[in-house]
Amino acid sequence: MKILYVTTVSDTMGFFTSHIKMLLEEGHTVDMTCNIDKPINQELIDLGCNAYNIEFSRSPSSPSNIKAYKKLRKLIMEKEYDIVHTHTPVASVCVRLACKKLNNVRVIYTAHGFHFFKGAAIKNWLVFYPIERLLSRYTDVLITINKEDYNIAIKKFNTKKVEYIPGVGLNTKKINELIVDKSMKRKEMGIPNDAIILLSVGELNKNKNHETVIKALAKIERSNIYYIICGRGPLEQHLQDLIVKLNVDKNVQLLGFRTDILEICKAVDIFIFPSYREGLPVSIMEAMACELPVICSDIRGNTDLVANGKGGYTVKSGNIDEYVSCITILIDDPQEREYFGKVNKADIVKFSNENVLNELLKIYQKVKLY
Repeated sequence: MKILYVTTVSDTMGFFTSHIKMLLEEGHTVDMTCNIDKPINQELIDLGCNAYNIEFSRSPSSPSNIKAYKKLRKLIMEKEYDIVHTHTPVASVCVRLACKKLNNVRVIYTAHGFHFFKGAAIKNWLVFYPIERLLSRYTDVLITINKEDYNIAIKKFNTKKVEYIPGVGLNTKKINELIVDKSMKRKEMGIPNDAIILLSVGELNKNKNHETVIKALAKIERSNIYYIICGRGPLEQHLQDLIVKLNVDKNVQLLGFRTDILEICKAVDIFIFPSYREGLPVSIMEAMACELPVICSDIRGNTDLVANGKGGYTVKSGNIDEYVSCITILIDDPQEREYFGKVNKADIVKFSNENVLNELLKIYQKVKLY
């Protein structure tokens, strides 16, 4: 089959390298199209994939998306693709409109987290839900990566077939093979070897909600507890000011953008993830694979990964006192930390590359039947 992979921007295309390589190995032809604002993975180009630049905008209301839609439709018709596999909201709207009258083209849409969900703002339901419901009739296969989205799609949409796949695939083999000198890594970060370290990973924005954990740490008031946050974003100065204001600047560090997240995971004690909205967070998956206990918000995606009291604790996103309680339990009980970590490492296997690619291959083998 001749397949076209579509994302809004080129950064996102990188998440699907293993998917595309699997399809190539199965004998299919695979091309890619997106707004090539950064270079496409050269490995895929060397394997024979063509990359076409289409100037999608992440802003749904941008006029450039009209031009992108026309260019996309022309590309699909000229190259005569059998399947168009689309990801990310804007590109996926354009794809389904472009393919709606092309009877020989099958559309697969992977939703990485609908903007409407339990607890979402009313405007999200008023704007995004009707769009997705309408376009579902032009979707041959809708793939969801969490159970809440799957249930919505099954009950409310007109898609020919809804499938669930546990994420985009995690390279658990690479993580298992990574050896880290814990003491050296802590020394590199300027943290004592006998400290208890909490780690969060994510952009410094309102959604990731790092502020709640910083406030919780200020309430705990223990000198041997450190909290490190990897990421950058618009709230960096705000968070830094809060850290100083709460007098926790000796114990809370903003490490900025890091390329050694897995190494850091293997040097800390607890992973904490307090965000308000997620699809299926890779950062929690990586922490689980590194055998860490997890404290996370009780939201869609997170609860697909962590069961409360099994691999850690799930709490309400903005409840500072709940975070204080759960953090205190884990820092005082090393045996529970170890137990939760082992549970998480075993549970994450179903989210591995091998399992995800196997599930995806089954869908491709059946797609012509949908």
